[in-house]
Amino acid sequence: MNSHLYAKRLLPLALSALLAACATTPPTHPEPAPPPPPVASAAVGATPPAAAAAPAPEAGNVWDRLRGSFAMADCDADPAVLAWARRYTRSPQRFEEEVRAALPKLTYVQQVAAEHDVAGEFALLPWIESGFRPIPGRRGRPAGMWQIMPATATAMGLRVDRHYDGRLDVQASADAVMKLLSRYHEQFHDWRVTDYAYNAGEFWARKLVEQHGLPPETPVIPRWPVRRITREHLTKLLAMACVVREPDRFHVSLPTLTPSQHLVSVPLPHSMPLARAADRAGMPLDQLKNLNAAFRNDIADTSAASYLMMPVNHARQFRDALLDQAATASADRLPDATLQPGIGASGDDVTAIPVDTPSPRQSPASVRMHRVKSGESLWQLARHYSVSVGELQRWNHLRGQSIKPGQVLKVSASR
Repeated sequence: MNSHLYAKRLLPLALSALLAACATTPPTHPEPAPPPPPVASAAVGATPPAAAAAPAPEAGNVWDRLRGSFAMADCDADPAVLAWARRYTRSPQRFEEEVRAALPKLTYVQQVAAEHDVAGEFALLPWIESGFRPIPGRRGRPAGMWQIMPATATAMGLRVDRHYDGRLDVQASADAVMKLLSRYHEQFHDWRVTDYAYNAGEFWARKLVEQHGLPPETPVIPRWPVRRITREHLTKLLAMACVVREPDRFHVSLPTLTPSQHLVSVPLPHSMPLARAADRAGMPLDQLKNLNAAFRNDIADTSAASYLMMPVNHARQFRDALLDQAATASADRLPDATLQPGIGASGDDVTAIPVDTPSPRQSPASVRMHRVKSGESLWQLARHYSVSVGELQRWNHLRGQSIKPGQVLKVSASR
């Protein structure tokens, strides 16, 4: 949003206005089509629990799930929506490449939106804001793929300082934004007004509703006295949803994601350079940095966030490398060793190892088990243990996703 206008509306309203909309489309975002996101896809006052984001369910794909969760108008509801959809897909090949690059993050965001019962169109919101790029914040400017203003980030509980910027943390920022959108919808009962509130501010949207009442279903783009950029924000969101609804109409193909490419968050036992983490995960450093851009000094600092985002296949390699390191350090440690307690030969702290590390009484070949606690779901357990929902169902002979407190589940395959 325009930072000067945002500040004028924000100051008289303290906290409620702080939870207002994030920035409008950044200046680096060209009009004809969204800018290409980086090759790989990827926040935190109170750091969320280190958990692994669930890969997509076994049945269907992200596009089917998105279409099934859409709650706003279709392609033909407004000529402006159709016009923007055609602008986005003017070059089908370029559009498909951009979507393919953004797809890991888009898929992750779609799952978070579903968890918070937010309309599927908002999983496409980072496309409108940033092209799913981790845009760094400078001098009070918006940042991250959601383009969140610093004051808004503070109100949302996202840590922002010179070492770490939670607005660029894929996991925490997605969760914070979806909570905000869910709250807006509970207040306004209209997803279009929810988008206006995100773009221009909660107080401003509430004032419009008080003056004009909730907008009728038609026209789809409400005829309210709003800025052009706010009206266009909603139009673009509906246009991207339009392309997802009817890709053949625009002569494009929507790419798919293999299970190994789904993003998960992996618990960090201790701080480490991102370069070392990338090496242990067997992935390019640039890709890991793109997915974990919140760490500003190229150090994964567990005091800021105790996890790293990675694709599933690299997450498993990273976890196994940590286990091997811990086992090697333990075997090499002698009673008269000069190494400090808890410090391995590599110089890494190996005392704090991931939750899924076998205990001293447990054979490394043992299967890990988990006793279900009240409120836990199969999806949450899949996130925590960096596995898929389908794997948990298969290992435990589950036909659905229903689990009960006290139930003991297998959460890893036999090694």
